[in-house]
Amino acid sequence: MIPRDVAPTRFRDVLGTFATGVVVVTALDGDQPVGMTVQSFSSLSLRPPLVLFCPARTSRTWPRVRRVGSFCANVLAADQADLAATMAAGRGDRFRDVAWEAGVTGAPRLAGALSHVEATVQAVHDGGDHDVVVGRVRAVARGAEGTRPLLFHEGRYARLLAEESAEAR
Repeated sequence: MIPRDVAPTRFRDVLGTFATGVVVVTALDGDQPVGMTVQSFSSLSLRPPLVLFCPARTSRTWPRVRRVGSFCANVLAADQADLAATMAAGRGDRFRDVAWEAGVTGAPRLAGALSHVEATVQAVHDGGDHDVVVGRVRAVARGAEGTRPLLFHEGRYARLLAEESAEAR
């Protein structure tokens, strides 16, 4: 028998075992930078180049990004957990003391990020209590080689423990 419903806390607990990268989605709303931390970010298509992310419908930042129509997905490095927490908090001036430069879409490219994926919003789909945002990629950039990613696992920020050997690559 298939259960009628899965309890949200149980669902979160089980899906939390899947480690994800951490991304800060940014946009420039007029002259004000805005940003939010997301874990649901993925490549979607190579031809055409598409990405997706899934902001909560309760987000106060997502409507601003949507209105702008373009964004930068900043893939965070292992030493950027404080930045991820600041952008997730949703209070105060999240960009105070944050170094960034405008990318080709105008969206902030955060200093120290592992990579930057700039895109325009192509489509927004219903995803339950989240929206599924499809972005058409306009520019990409990679950070310094050898930089490790920031991960999120079981409700906490995490880092990779072991460096890969040259033979494993």
